[in-house]
Amino acid sequence: MITTESIAINTETELITRLIGEALQRGESFCLWKTPAIDEKFLLITHEVILENEITIEETVSGFVFAPFNPADQKVIFPSTSLYKFVEGKLVEGKLPDTSSDSILPKESFHFHQATQTNTVGYEDLVKHGISKIESGLLEKIVPSRFEDASYNPNVDLIKVFERLCEKHPLAFVSFVSSPQTGTWMGATPELLVSVSKNKFKTIALAGTLPYSPDTNLKTVAWTQKEIEEQALVSRYIISCFKKIRLREYEEHGPKTIVAGNVMHLKTEFEVDMQATNFPQLGSVMLKLLHPTSAVCGMPLEPALEFITANEGYSRQFYSGYLGPLNIQHQSNLFVNLRCMQLFADKVRIYAGAGVTVDSDPKDEWQETEMKMDNLKKLFY
Repeated sequence: MITTESIAINTETELITRLIGEALQRGESFCLWKTPAIDEKFLLITHEVILENEITIEETVSGFVFAPFNPADQKVIFPSTSLYKFVEGKLVEGKLPDTSSDSILPKESFHFHQATQTNTVGYEDLVKHGISKIESGLLEKIVPSRFEDASYNPNVDLIKVFERLCEKHPLAFVSFVSSPQTGTWMGATPELLVSVSKNKFKTIALAGTLPYSPDTNLKTVAWTQKEIEEQALVSRYIISCFKKIRLREYEEHGPKTIVAGNVMHLKTEFEVDMQATNFPQLGSVMLKLLHPTSAVCGMPLEPALEFITANEGYSRQFYSGYLGPLNIQHQSNLFVNLRCMQLFADKVRIYAGAGVTVDSDPKDEWQETEMKMDNLKKLFY
C-alpha cells in the first residue's frame, strides 16, 4: 500500500529515479511517459518483453508497444508487470517496494546499444533524388530523413532530461524507453497515430512545418502552397483508408495550426464512433493501414517505402515507428515516434525528416531537419 508518509518524503523525480534504478539493477526494462496536455506520468516496469508481428489492440495484453518504422519488422510489447501513475507530482497508483535506495541513477545502468551506423548519403542529394522521382510520376510525396550524433556530459541525469522534455513540449506525448531489445530512446512526438477509448476512434493528419516563436499569432500564420498541399496529402490518405474499409461515418476537424516545441504544423483531426458504426476492431484495422503514414514515409506507400529503404543509407530502427500505452485504463493511445533520439553510452543520436513534394527546395528541407534536431540538442546544454 502507498502511504501518505512515503509520498511526502519523496519528490516525483526521486521516486521515478529510485524505481527505475532498482529495476535496472535487476536487469529489467522500463517505459516512462507523459500524457499530452496533462500533468500525468506513467512508469511501467517489466522483466520481459513480447515480440509480435502484428498488433491487435483488442486482444493484446495491457502494456506499452514500441514498434519500428519498417512494418515488416517485429513490434516490441512491454507487459504491464508493475505500473505507477503520477498526477501533478504525486504518486496516485502503484505499490512501492519495501526496499529503499538513493535517488542517484548512474548513466551506465541503462540498456545502451552500440552505435554502429553512419550517415552515408548527403541529405540534399537525397532530397534532389526524391524530387526527380516525384517529377517522373512515380511518387507524389517522399519523406527522407537523416540523423546527427552529438556528445553529451557523461554525468548527465537522463531523468532530468526527460523532465526538461516534458516542460518544453507540454502538448506532446513524451517518452523514455530502455530495454535490452530496443536500446534506450527518448522523444516528444506531437503526432497521434491511433487512439481507442470508450468506443471512440481517433487519428490525425499532421504535416507542414514552419518555425515558431512565442510572439507568433497562430490565427494569422501564412502557410505556403507547398505546406498546405503536403498536409492535404496526409488527410487524403487517411480518408482513402476509410474508403478501403467502406467507412463513411466519420468527423473531420481542421486543418488548424498547432505548436510543437520550436516549430508549427498543420493538423486535421478525424474521429469515429465505433459503436454507432458497429466496427469494434477499427483501431487494429486502421493501425495496420496507417503505418507508416504518408507524413513519415510518403505516397503512394509501397514505392515511397521502397525508395527510403533503397536510398536513405541507414536503418531508421524505431524512429518514425510508433509507440504508446496499450489497453491501460481501458484505452490505447499510439503515437508516431517523431522528435526522438537514441541514447548511447557516450553520445545521443537525433533523428529528423522532412516532407518533400514537387515544390520542395533541398536546402529548405535540410534546414527544416536542422530546426527539428536543434530542439532536442538544447536539452543537453
